Amino acid sequence: MIRKIIKINEEKCTGCGICADACHEGAIGIVKGKAVLLREDYCDGLGDCLPACPEDAISFEEREAPAYDKEAVLANMAAKRKSLAQPDTSMQHHGHHGGCPGSRSHTISHERHTPVNTDSPVVSELSQWPVQIKLVPVQAPYFDQADLLVAADCTAFSYGSFHQDFIKNHITLIGCPKLDDGDYSEKLSEIIRLNDLKSITIVRMEVPCCGGMEHAVKTALAQSGKNLTCRVVIISIDGKILKSEYVSV
Repeated sequence: MIRKIIKINEEKCTGCGICADACHEGAIGIVKGKAVLLREDYCDGLGDCLPACPEDAISFEEREAPAYDKEAVLANMAAKRKSLAQPDTSMQHHGHHGGCPGSRSHTISHERHTPVNTDSPVVSELSQWPVQIKLVPVQAPYFDQADLLVAADCTAFSYGSFHQDFIKNHITLIGCPKLDDGDYSEKLSEIIRLNDLKSITIVRMEVPCCGGMEHAVKTALAQSGKNLTCRVVIISIDGKILKSEYVSV
């Protein structure tokens, strides 16, 4: 059938992932750093993704495409919610029982050590494992009464005192909205909804694609129905704090 459907300009697309977050039907994903229409039958042609795109890389076109399949969209959304709500037993214990060892849930304690070429003792402030958003379980004991840090993974390399100024006393989750496939907001929404968090800090880079991280967290917080203090910090590529503000969602 001939119908209205979205068109993505690959040259303009920066892969920020904001359109994927805005698409409630799950029609858009990020593949090899670019937004892609994954399922034509998931696109309803209403264009929630158009105003979300900061690069104006999405437009409408009239062309041959399969009809919008609402039933398939609802089934897909239900399957995602069920998957996120299920505890991942491979992450709950320290024993060797299958699953990726790097995804098993741990609480971490540290001893101070003196690095090479300095007399000053340093210590990692990371208090839990895993840290990747894709790997972390949606429910874990360390989330209870936690101050949550959601950071773009480049921030820790750009900002020299990242452990002391951001990771310390926080539960840390990291990701890259440009390089990772999928939508962070659904999983983050479940983490926020299912746990008794105290606050959320978002740390992102100044580059446009990093806006996808901020958008995902704000979307997740809105979807969760929780009212939490939310701080947004933007880091420059040369390691300076450009902005630090508390926002309402």
